[in-house]
Amino acid sequence: TLVLHRLAKLAELDLLTMQQLSSELWLNVSRLLTMAVPPCYADLGKSAKDIFNKGYGFGTVKLDVKTKSASGVEFKTSGSSNTDTSKVAGSLETKYKRPEYGLTFTEKWNTDNTLGTEITVEDQIAKGLKLTFDTTFSPNTGKKSGKVKTAYKREYVNLGCDVDFDFAGPTIHGAAVVGYEGWLAGYQMTFDTAKSKMSQSNFAIGYKTGDFQLHTNVNDGAEFGGSIYQKVSDKLETAVNLAWTAGSNSTRFGIAAKYQLDKDASVSAKVNNNSLVGVGYTQTLRPGVKLTLSGLVDGKNINAGGHKLGLGLELEA
Repeated sequence: TLVLHRLAKLAELDLLTMQQLSSELWLNVSRLLTMAVPPCYADLGKSAKDIFNKGYGFGTVKLDVKTKSASGVEFKTSGSSNTDTSKVAGSLETKYKRPEYGLTFTEKWNTDNTLGTEITVEDQIAKGLKLTFDTTFSPNTGKKSGKVKTAYKREYVNLGCDVDFDFAGPTIHGAAVVGYEGWLAGYQMTFDTAKSKMSQSNFAIGYKTGDFQLHTNVNDGAEFGGSIYQKVSDKLETAVNLAWTAGSNSTRFGIAAKYQLDKDASVSAKVNNNSLVGVGYTQTLRPGVKLTLSGLVDGKNINAGGHKLGLGLELEA
């Protein structure tokens, strides 16, 4: 009887210990969730946007190549051809990083003969602060542009301010996002100093957990939108979006889904209220080689033609 009593006491102590550990673990997880850095304004509702946009390339044949030299210079080349207009476009980007100084140097060129240079400094002046100096120059037209971008992110807050320099006067773009316990709220504005007026004023609010996201936004008090993202399982992701404009009866509605067939293949599908049906298939042929096939069908005019196909190939070494 004494032995049984002692065993019962030990079992009771073990149960209390497990409960305490479980409570501490949940508290730490909750703290991590509440202290997470919120996304920037442009990335609000990004999971739903990715379900609708990634894995498709209607009406284009595209090739993307990424490689890295032994010295650490990254090269990114992209080329695409529009099947409707036969117009070919291409771009080349080189990137060199000095992590010890928080520096990133980027050079860009495209087939419109526009040259771009970008210098980024991150976590040097202050932790969480990112400064970017971006310039472009077109030798054909002599047109120049310059932009200074700032981004600051810490627990609960993500701030951004960009200044576009123009001969008429700079344009200021500002954005702020705050987050707490999964709730997100953001504001975005554009101020034209040449005209001394606000040219853009957007507001968004949302809720985010591990497998569910809700996002709503109002642009300039006239355009309203919302999206829902749901990760149903490890293989299936779904999204719904809705948008309408004040003073108009036109409402835009869409449903999309992505299903992971296996570790190397996935299929995507989407449909909107205009009966446009999109289907995409992505296959990793081998490590660093990815093929994407996509098609867009007009459900209202199936026999009339005008449907679009797309082909994409990504190479990375």
